[in-house]
Amino acid sequence: MMGWFVLKSFGGALITLNRNRMRAGISILGIMISVTAVVLVASVGAGGQREIERQVATMGNHAIVVMPGFQHVGAVRTSQASAVTLTIRDASEIYSRVPAIREVCWGRRDPMQVIHGHLNWHLPVVGVNPGCFAVRGWELADGEYFSQVEMDKGSAVAVIGQTVVERLFDEGENPVGSTLIIKRIPFLVIGVLQAKGAAPAGSDQDDIVFIPFSTAQRKVHGAKFIGSVEAISLSTFERDDILPSVDRIRQILRERHRLRDDQPDDFNIRTQLDLASTYEGASQTLGKFLLVIASISLLVGGIGIMNILLVSVTERTREIGVRMAVGAKRGHIMVQFLIEAMTISLVGGCLGIVFGVLGARVMTVIAGWPTIISSDTVAAAFVFSLAVGLFFGLYPANKAARLNPIDALRYE
Repeated sequence: MMGWFVLKSFGGALITLNRNRMRAGISILGIMISVTAVVLVASVGAGGQREIERQVATMGNHAIVVMPGFQHVGAVRTSQASAVTLTIRDASEIYSRVPAIREVCWGRRDPMQVIHGHLNWHLPVVGVNPGCFAVRGWELADGEYFSQVEMDKGSAVAVIGQTVVERLFDEGENPVGSTLIIKRIPFLVIGVLQAKGAAPAGSDQDDIVFIPFSTAQRKVHGAKFIGSVEAISLSTFERDDILPSVDRIRQILRERHRLRDDQPDDFNIRTQLDLASTYEGASQTLGKFLLVIASISLLVGGIGIMNILLVSVTERTREIGVRMAVGAKRGHIMVQFLIEAMTISLVGGCLGIVFGVLGARVMTVIAGWPTIISSDTVAAAFVFSLAVGLFFGLYPANKAARLNPIDALRYE
């Protein structure tokens, strides 16, 4: 019996809304905009989180990065990583004394002109040891990595990124087996890396040439930096090994650099956990800001529903009195107006979900912003729209149900 009443009330609500199309349309528009905002906020937040995870993963597998610290020139302290404080010996010592370290990488980069045929491109040329490919998670698209044997010999070989392929090679040309000229020295391309995309800082990780570290020191970078490295990267066996390893690495480096207890570190240690925490914090701040905007939109839409129902109660006071006179109970009147409020929310919510999904797709296609729309997001938006209708419909529905039948019948 109650189900039939609810169904009949729903049909009556649609008829009532059809009679007042302009008024109902404005309320539906308010809810639609609110739900659209909720869907967009959720999809942008989920997409942003996925992008953060992807970019952090490009650092490598459970990565720890050690950078040189500051140096002083007179009374002036230069920028971070400007000092020459890290060496190959530091990297080897860490690898041998920290059991949780799976692989170690050291290197030095120097932007310079690279030539192939009639084309040239200015990009970072990085001298690394073979372990860097495993530490940073570089995978091959073609060819092979250079080996420790080639490292020991100081072979003039190179492994290049996808951007280098696009800039220096013709379409369809196979880079493997070709020659690059770096500082008038011919380097044989033996491998091409799979694309990684942008780094967390925004730089293009594929715009790079890797050569053996020994070759870089002897033939490219010069004797000035013999034995010193620009950075040391390490990977641990497990994620939980990162923080204990950081403490041990700091202890080893302070010991090797003969730093007194009152002296600060002459190096800086960063981990994937630090980077993930920083980016997640920024993402959460943005998400909270967008959520506030969406909440304000929902509030405005709900107030619109309440105002329309209050006007409707006033206009239909005599109708309410007639219904009460023929036997309708207060609960029936209240349910009727609650269903009208929830009908407005339901229609606006469904439209909002549709426009929210379309808006997310447009953001991805046109602006390139990553968005993810899940079934949970759609379900939450639907529930939110019904909840808004129920909450903001309570007061008008209660006001209608509390009308005195005699006074309602006399109302003009």
